[in-house]
Amino acid sequence: MGTKVLLRSNDIADIIDRYSRQIYDDIGDVEKFAVVGLQTGGVELARRIRARIEDLSGKQIQSGTLDITFYRDDLATRGVLPSIKETSISFDISTMTILLVDDVLFTGRTTKAALETLTSFGRPKAIRLFVLVDRGNRELPIQPDYCGFRITTDIRDSIDVDLSGRAPSGDSVILTTAD
Repeated sequence: MGTKVLLRSNDIADIIDRYSRQIYDDIGDVEKFAVVGLQTGGVELARRIRARIEDLSGKQIQSGTLDITFYRDDLATRGVLPSIKETSISFDISTMTILLVDDVLFTGRTTKAALETLTSFGRPKAIRLFVLVDRGNRELPIQPDYCGFRITTDIRDSIDVDLSGRAPSGDSVILTTAD
């Protein structure tokens, strides 16, 4: 097994800044826009993107969190039940453009479950996907609209994203290879 640092705190900050600007330019009306972070890895990323877009727009952006546990198609085969996290969508999504935010895109199954979970709250105008890292190995035809870093990994490898809400200087993304 080997480890390699893929992204350091300054890389992650640059990605958040660059894509927040692009997302802000793309969305048009921030009044009908919301950022939703997937538990657990996407929540801190979503908070940072929302804060940056609020800085750019001068307006408050709707936000929420999504736990996709009960929408996973592999729940019965996982053996151990995962812990349940908070889902918080306190606004009407039906006329909104929603930015789903997750830390790592892998097989696409988490994103599929997130889409199903989100649409149980209504039918948004549009859903966009931001991921910090796309590691390949897709099993479903899902692609991010915004991707900070792409890498092709072996299915046995792991990507660990550490985003400290209190000390962003310690942020990192680490690849651990199975070999």
